[in-house]
Amino acid sequence: MLLSVPQGLLLLAGLCCLFSGSQPQDPLEIDAEEHDHEHQAHLPCQRISYSIIQLAFTLYQKSGSWAKDANILFSPVNIIAASLMLSLGAKNNTYNQILKGLNFNVSETPENYIHACLQQIIHILHLPDHRSQLTIDSSLFTDQSLKLEDKFVDNVKALYHSKAIAVNFKDTQKAQKQINEYVEGETRGKIVGLVKDLEKDTHFALMNYIFFQGKGYDEVDVELKLEADFHVNKDVTVKVPMVNRRGRFFLHREEELSTWVMVNHYMGDATAFFMLPDQGEMQKLEENLNHKHFVNILKRINIRTVNLYLPKLSMSKSYDLKTILSTLGITQVFSNEADLSGITRDAPLKISKAVHKTVLTFSDDVTHTARNSSLSKRGLSKIPVIRFNRPFIIIIKDKYANVPLFVGRVVNPTENT
Repeated sequence: MLLSVPQGLLLLAGLCCLFSGSQPQDPLEIDAEEHDHEHQAHLPCQRISYSIIQLAFTLYQKSGSWAKDANILFSPVNIIAASLMLSLGAKNNTYNQILKGLNFNVSETPENYIHACLQQIIHILHLPDHRSQLTIDSSLFTDQSLKLEDKFVDNVKALYHSKAIAVNFKDTQKAQKQINEYVEGETRGKIVGLVKDLEKDTHFALMNYIFFQGKGYDEVDVELKLEADFHVNKDVTVKVPMVNRRGRFFLHREEELSTWVMVNHYMGDATAFFMLPDQGEMQKLEENLNHKHFVNILKRINIRTVNLYLPKLSMSKSYDLKTILSTLGITQVFSNEADLSGITRDAPLKISKAVHKTVLTFSDDVTHTARNSSLSKRGLSKIPVIRFNRPFIIIIKDKYANVPLFVGRVVNPTENT
């Protein structure tokens, strides 16, 4: 008789590096419902994309993982892809709970349709013109003694580009080292030590990672400034390096939410949205953050010439994925009642540990001044100045798959962990 339930490990790693630059484009391309690119034939199912966007806002507003008045950074598409991969091996109530938690109704949208849509999203993110700056992949680490169901292995490989890697989990230190070295290599050395305190009865680890590196355009004046004040709240101010960028940007002032919205494009593959509420108005913005309101704001974006200041920052966040998924009602997969018999029939299986780690680096390589916009000092005095010197929200969305890659809140740029 088994004395304990064999355990699995769910690992999510996300890395986002954004560098200076901006490129004005047709404002219609900002609207999430407008697509006129050559990738249009590859666009995923709109209902699934909409569900992912809605889920991103739900997690942002309701997850118990986020500490109040602290930095937030997570990858919605990574969380959903990993959860759907897990559902391929789940049965009965465990399976139903995962799908319901992700807001997918199999009576309206068949399971194979859901996975096909996610497969299409991942296919878009694997296109050659994406690969240079965006990578999303997964790996399945399994104990050498564990016999996996062929259907599960075939599905995760075919649908989610997953690689199967044999590990001797009986040697926990060696297995932990092997997984961490693999993750470190896949994220180019940015995510180190993802797995800590690997438990002895672990039999498999499902790892999903996303790596995005945005590169800017030299169509604005860029100059790295000395330290400036960043107002964390009415009582706390910290010193941070600020990057001054002068040129034409997509901007909108949303008076209803007392918020500036700025849109930045990175090599055409992804779009970054920066939302800067007035001091003390962050809660008001967060309470109104939903897909419909967000799209309505973007429809009013226009090109304006501004003198812009953005903080240079690098932050890393680690979360217990159990807490994040429990927000969605996904709990049984972590209990002794879990039914993961679609993964293996050798023994009952549950997920014992789930980790979601993300890293954001912004304006990491700005060390020089680019003079292209030909704005004179006299001209600079006549254009508005916008300083991201207080808490703001950042959303990074893939332009063609139309899904949020990362969602974050910067409260204190000096808070790295």
